[in-house]
Amino acid sequence: MNENAIFEFPESIFITDIPIDEIPSIDLYMDQVISLFETNLSSSKRNIEDAILTKTMINNYSKSKLLMSSNKKKYSKNHIILMILIYNLKQILSITDIKKLLNPLVTDYENNTEIFDIQKIYTDFLFMKNKYILSNEVDFNSMTEEIKSLYEDHTEQSFLEKLLYILLTSSLSIRYKRISEFLIDSI
Repeated sequence: MNENAIFEFPESIFITDIPIDEIPSIDLYMDQVISLFETNLSSSKRNIEDAILTKTMINNYSKSKLLMSSNKKKYSKNHIILMILIYNLKQILSITDIKKLLNPLVTDYENNTEIFDIQKIYTDFLFMKNKYILSNEVDFNSMTEEIKSLYEDHTEQSFLEKLLYILLTSSLSIRYKRISEFLIDSI
């Protein structure tokens, strides 16, 4: 084995998001949502038998208000985006913390007040994640300034800046966690 090979990681262990253009714009039934997650995120599982998303998880997320209620047992693109964020965040944060973080988005959606654009938030997150986290060019000062510029005219600027910063730093933590798990599994 090449002595530098220990630091070569399969990119698949870092795939924890679904590109926004691969999330259907039509509402999906629970089984379809689970299939979407398995199809797109299964390569990131540590163990083959691990579940990425189950019916029980989705029901629990809805009951505990981590996720907004389904519409006639169907889930929209916004539901799916929040499930992706929950999937990622729960690897690092407690469910209580995730609920506190996502509650303004869920409440906004449930009340139909349209303060937050969940799809824009997710698009911004993916862009910033690719730029700063996946590129291994983490420059917290630049990242912070760019986050501020994204939401400088929004009425909920402070919340959105914190949300995006938490999503990005959690992604960085997940990246390091997966590297550690990969190395442990190779011992």
